[in-house]
Amino acid sequence: MAFGWIEEQAEARRRAGLVRTLRPRPAGSPLLDLASNDYLGLARHPEVTAGAADAARTWGGGSTGSRLVTGTTELHAELERELAGFCGFEAALVFSSGYAANLAAVTALAPHGSLIVSDAGNHASLIDGCRLARGTTQVVGHADPEAVRKALGAHEGPAVLVSDTVFSVDGDAAPLAELAAACREHGAGLVVDDAHGLGVLGAGGRGAAHAAGLTGAGDVVVTATLSKSLGSQGGAVLGPARVIEHLVNAARTFIFDTGLAPAAAGAALAALRLLRREPERAARAREVADELHARLTAAGLEAVRPDAAVVSVRAPSPEEAVRWAADCRAAGLAVGCFRPPSVPDGISRLRLTARADLSGAQIERAVRVIGETRP
Repeated sequence: MAFGWIEEQAEARRRAGLVRTLRPRPAGSPLLDLASNDYLGLARHPEVTAGAADAARTWGGGSTGSRLVTGTTELHAELERELAGFCGFEAALVFSSGYAANLAAVTALAPHGSLIVSDAGNHASLIDGCRLARGTTQVVGHADPEAVRKALGAHEGPAVLVSDTVFSVDGDAAPLAELAAACREHGAGLVVDDAHGLGVLGAGGRGAAHAAGLTGAGDVVVTATLSKSLGSQGGAVLGPARVIEHLVNAARTFIFDTGLAPAAAGAALAALRLLRREPERAARAREVADELHARLTAAGLEAVRPDAAVVSVRAPSPEEAVRWAADCRAAGLAVGCFRPPSVPDGISRLRLTARADLSGAQIERAVRVIGETRP
């Protein structure tokens, strides 16, 4: 029977407590949201939603084609200019998703004969980019500059280090300055995914590379998503103009994918301008994360100290993590639930995302619910 192996895998997932299900949310959910990646609370901001609506009315519901045919509007070009300027890079290129942006950057910058050094904790999109690239991938220990030096030192030829800036599971930050130094010792490029750093780290939310003093460097490329701090959808690659020009000509997820919908571009541009005007939102997101961590640990829970806006709370097992998250939901609190294979170390977690618009009372309520429902 065609696809007969699916039932066997489904049963294995059920036995391991790893079944995933979709849960459509209503427009007006009563839940306190600590599960989304809306770090700055901008997804429903009136200026952001107006930006989306105005763009749709002006440019239409879709971009109508790939970026190289009809899918690039003046709005896309405006977003790219302002995003690059805000983050401190020569140029930017917008994609239909952050996943597509990562696939583009890794595959186009790691040709045959090159070495890709990849952090063991990288996001799935970076891992898939390594799998699709023609270069050879070597996975190194998590956030370990010395392991990077060793890998680069054993290779002759082009090389690139690929890493998240803030890792999505525990919210810990990569040692970017040390990683950049290791790359420069061996003439390697540095490609970092700032999905969880943009809007939270750096002066006014300009990102982790900005915080590490790496913006504008000719050997640094940053990918980002528009779907987290900017409350929209889509992705981007930022870096030297010559790198961006290369991606336009060589990145398959740019050349063959339909361009980002105008509404998403309009929303992201509105959010970016709002962040530029209200830079204190970035600092507030970090403050909320620190307060969540302090309260959770004071309550006796095992929480990882956040470097940005992600707060991770350890759970005893995949089954208990699922039950814990469900009990939180029943008590009015939405939290993330990370289980294998999403967590490379096999330790299940509740994943909380701090938002700049959370009040002190909401933080207290969230900590109380998590404590009362703990396994």
